[in-house]
Amino acid sequence: MNIEGKLVSGTQKGSYFMSLDFYQSQFLDKLGFKPYPGTLNLEITANKAREVLNFSNNFGIIKGKGQFGDVKFIRATLNHQLEGAIIFPVKTQHTLEIFEFVAPKNLRKALKLKDGDLITITIE
Repeated sequence: MNIEGKLVSGTQKGSYFMSLDFYQSQFLDKLGFKPYPGTLNLEITANKAREVLNFSNNFGIIKGKGQFGDVKFIRATLNHQLEGAIIFPVKTQHTLEIFEFVAPKNLRKALKLKDGDLITITIE
């Protein structure tokens, strides 16, 4: 399944959460990489978001700790070239139409991305 959307700025909170050791170690264990401390935010349509959420049987779980909630994830590829995961934090300020993508490197810098760029994320 391909998910197309527009790159948007986030709340800047993803960098804090993605830097926490207990999240980092679980991502390493379950995905094989420690995510860059930050997320790439993609704005998609509500219909596409619901379609992706129907894959919920395929989601993995990163366990939260204390006040920090669990994070569901599904492996995905960004622009047919970089492997990572779409994450769905149980506690979030984002609407249904914002997907967060994590990868082992700073994707904005590595791919020279900016707000408004069109992005494709592929779920196998």
